[in-house]
Amino acid sequence: MKEFFQLMRRFVSPYKRFVGWAVVLNLLSAVFNVFSFSLLIPILNILFKTGAQEKVYQYMEWEWTIDSIKETAANNFYYYVNQLIANFGPATTLLYLGLFLALMTFFKTACYFGSSAVMIPLRTGIVRDIRTMVYAKVMYLPLGFFSEERKGDIIARMSGDVSEIENSITSSLDMLLKNPILIVSYFTTLLIISWQLTLFTILVLPTMGWLMGKIGRKLKRQSLEAQGKWSETMSQLEETLGGLRVIKAFTAEEKMIRRFNKCSNEYRDATSKVSTRQSMAHPMSEFLGTILIVLVLWFGGSLILRNDSSIDASTFIYYMVILYSIINPLKEFSKASYMIPRGLASMERVDKILKAPNNITEKKNPEHVTDLKESIDFRHITFSYNSQHQVLNDISLHIRKGETIALVGQSGSGKSTLVDLLPRFHDVQGGEILIDGTNIKDLSIQDLRSLIGYVNQEAILFNDSFYNNITFGVENATREQVIEAAKIANAHDFIMESEQGYDTNIGDRGCRLSGGQRQRISIARAILKNPAILILDEATSALDTESERLVQEALERLMKTRTTIAIAHRLSTIKNASQIYVLYEGKIVEHGRHEELLAKNGYYKRLNDMQAL
Repeated sequence: MKEFFQLMRRFVSPYKRFVGWAVVLNLLSAVFNVFSFSLLIPILNILFKTGAQEKVYQYMEWEWTIDSIKETAANNFYYYVNQLIANFGPATTLLYLGLFLALMTFFKTACYFGSSAVMIPLRTGIVRDIRTMVYAKVMYLPLGFFSEERKGDIIARMSGDVSEIENSITSSLDMLLKNPILIVSYFTTLLIISWQLTLFTILVLPTMGWLMGKIGRKLKRQSLEAQGKWSETMSQLEETLGGLRVIKAFTAEEKMIRRFNKCSNEYRDATSKVSTRQSMAHPMSEFLGTILIVLVLWFGGSLILRNDSSIDASTFIYYMVILYSIINPLKEFSKASYMIPRGLASMERVDKILKAPNNITEKKNPEHVTDLKESIDFRHITFSYNSQHQVLNDISLHIRKGETIALVGQSGSGKSTLVDLLPRFHDVQGGEILIDGTNIKDLSIQDLRSLIGYVNQEAILFNDSFYNNITFGVENATREQVIEAAKIANAHDFIMESEQGYDTNIGDRGCRLSGGQRQRISIARAILKNPAILILDEATSALDTESERLVQEALERLMKTRTTIAIAHRLSTIKNASQIYVLYEGKIVEHGRHEELLAKNGYYKRLNDMQAL
């Protein structure tokens, strides 16, 4: 329960007023319940003519001391009942008592409904808060986090685990607010009626609570296992949807189905264990409750059968009704003890995202930058993803404003990693990166990334219209500016040929467009952003000759007056670069202009000759 209350402290604070109302309404519900059941005593006395109504009662003045409250309340209660019987007769009095019982029950159920209804904004609000917190955290986590986590697992945590928190923890909040009030009210009433019977009950209850706790102890571990299997299932689904073309091309449908079925069966087995253990809560509490009633019935009957009994038969029946009423809140507590561990297991998985460290931090008072004035400097850069293998080793570059520099080399030589360090997608382990002489770690991250525009090998587009994809990340862009950017990117013509022009939806990841069209939309987006620094990551390597020509024209327009860092496999696209840096196994082995590098007859010359072949 310690973990549960820590969780509540984290998320309940904005909803304190709902908790306050729930406590008040539950308290009123308990009071109305106790007093409505107290009417059973005179009703039973009238029905069975036990003689209590024939005694002569005199009205007693209230003395507010602990000893006299019970005696005065009981005396005056019977006094008024006898007055009713004397004035209206037993049958009419019975009707009045029944109507009063119905009225008290109405107030009790109204308060009960109100206490549940007032908790709904709290329950739904906590779940919404957790989901938005996870999403916001995902937005700001460094890219390195996602290289170690599967997308399907993250989706599972935002969907399945958050839903489990809603089903398990927030649904238990109502029980945990209501049931303690009911239990305290009922126990107080039981003590007032007969302290001997209540003492006996208290002695029996801990054994039953221990049994319930023993059964539910393994539930959190089993729930963690089940949610892990759910993550595997979601990961496989995400991989399948992303790789359908390859699956069909290699006729691997049956293989993937078998793989998914295996994962689904493992998830089913894990959830079956959790559900089986949880389903024991109700029958076990029912059985233990019946045992409690039997024991109290035996002990209370023994008291009544004694000549010096402190409790009469009708009061004992009222006692049994209250005792039976307390069993339901206790059962709800036992149910919560089963449900909460499942939610805590899910919260543990969600916290892996919420509490994930973000090593890309911004200094307290960062410097602000709006433009590149002079140069970008990479000074003795070293970087490793896992602290074992050096991806970059002592890299130094000097890029003047307006220059176009190119990075070439084999796959895995560190080109993309190097450019990812500039916008601080990762932080360097050694050396420093400077913009106009200022270390990028001293700059505002938002300002830094606002200077940079990206055109990647794989154009990353969203399931939205042409217009919204081009304006992505650019506030207050006019339609004229969007059209101008599309024209510069050679995209305007094919956009206007679509059914709704710029308002046409391009499908999931731009699936309704060709590779060249997707790339030109990506270039239009970069043009509209109008960045000072442009990064081209193999922007034309996946295109056919015609598409490459159109994209290259658009890129040349985009590169004018901008500082450009281009990663290229096709050397023909970077012949005119101011400087070409050749990377091999994380080191710069050559640099110079195209003709100079060919004259050196080194690594660049070999790359050029292979492409010529």
